[in-house]
Amino acid sequence: MNNIKQIVVIGSGFGGIAAALRLKAKGHDVTLIEKQNDLGGRARVFIKDGYTFDAGPTVITAPHLIYELFELFHKDYRDYIKIVPLKIWYQFIFDDLSKLNYGENLNELLQQIEKIHLEDKRGFKNLLTQSEKIFNIGFLKLADKPFHQIWFMLKQIPSLLKLKSYNSVYTFISSYIKNEKLRKAFTIHPLLVGGNPYSTTSIYALILYLERKWGVHYSMGGTGNIIKAFEKLMQEVGIKVIKGQEVLKINHQNKKVNSVVLKNNNQINVDAVVCNADPPKIYDECIYPKIKNNFFNLKMQRLKYSMGLYVFYFGTKKKYENIEHHTIYLGKSHKELLNKIFFSKQLDNDFSYYLHRPSATDSTMAPEGKDCFYVLVPVPNNQSKIDWNEQGEDFKKKVIKKLEETCMPELSKYIEAEIFVTPDYFEKELNTKYGSGFSIEPIFTQSAYFRFHNRSEVLSNLYFVGAGSHPGAGIPGVLSSAKVLDHFDI
Repeated sequence: MNNIKQIVVIGSGFGGIAAALRLKAKGHDVTLIEKQNDLGGRARVFIKDGYTFDAGPTVITAPHLIYELFELFHKDYRDYIKIVPLKIWYQFIFDDLSKLNYGENLNELLQQIEKIHLEDKRGFKNLLTQSEKIFNIGFLKLADKPFHQIWFMLKQIPSLLKLKSYNSVYTFISSYIKNEKLRKAFTIHPLLVGGNPYSTTSIYALILYLERKWGVHYSMGGTGNIIKAFEKLMQEVGIKVIKGQEVLKINHQNKKVNSVVLKNNNQINVDAVVCNADPPKIYDECIYPKIKNNFFNLKMQRLKYSMGLYVFYFGTKKKYENIEHHTIYLGKSHKELLNKIFFSKQLDNDFSYYLHRPSATDSTMAPEGKDCFYVLVPVPNNQSKIDWNEQGEDFKKKVIKKLEETCMPELSKYIEAEIFVTPDYFEKELNTKYGSGFSIEPIFTQSAYFRFHNRSEVLSNLYFVGAGSHPGAGIPGVLSSAKVLDHFDI
């Protein structure tokens, strides 16, 4: 290639690694810089007392987007990773402790829906049909296309209006499903990408069909094994990886980035920079000199951020055989709880949670005869001013109590390894603004053209991938954000 560029990728989450690999496949010199001493970003791994905890994403959908990155270099992904389908995707537990197994067998699911509410069986079939229509446009047609030009957004408006994407996910699902329990269950997906189902654009209802099309999977050895495989691949293809160094400054002149400065004061000259770091944080703290652009600064001031996450990782000396790989408990208060999390920024005792038990599928994640878990609870982000140094331990006790009441009797007796993280971890370690779990919220006015552009609005050779940029959070979203870069002359 004649036009080999020096490209720095900041951050080693799925989006950053995918971008580095795609750019290397084009023949560029690529350097990946990671603040931590390990790769993965939100997908890091914590190891304690023989237990392996995936720190972040655990639900693998659209695995072909992962396989593609190996195929770019004519490698067989099976030599690196083993990703297996799950039969039951999520077990929902409702506040009355009744359950719904949501998985690959559609007939079994429809029978369960029928028992809960007869009419909703037909409603769910119609919902899937409509979800497929949204998927065909929102994912297949637009997820890996750049939305940096207003005319491209304007061209999509008729399709978006036809799909009623101005409605919230909750409004959209409720037009098909009448039972309130089932509405809660089928509107869960926005929370898995940082959104409130009552305000997230109904474009995200495409996830219902996306799961149905490609299934829900698990990576043997944990999601961290995918990161390990990517690290090996990057080594093989000649991507330079710098760990334990933070990029503190992105220097620019004449609206073009020219270098980055690391914490150790090393300066690296660049032809382009790809940021897998949180866009609001980068624009607020790393761009030097500061950008003078009133319209863009106004956009920055009006941003709404996703919720925070409290995640408790624990190992038990007893096996809980009745717990599925993925469990979602939906508390009694739903809209009220979400209002507290997203709007009034208060903690609530009647919370919902997502429980991950990788050892249900993969015994290597825990010592023999033992069980490995993490429980994730949506909480307000750090705009709340909650002092997690004070509240963290207390909240852990509440989480354990809730698990004991809902699906894990006498849990406190059996915990033998534990770690917890709060929004402070996301803010301080992962550099997200206000410790948000998923960058900015996926509401309509912060989606597509209105989200952070994959090519910076203000610097011509600065690019963004990851949760805060188009198309949004979740593994398929961030991997698609790296594919968007193929449309630019990098």
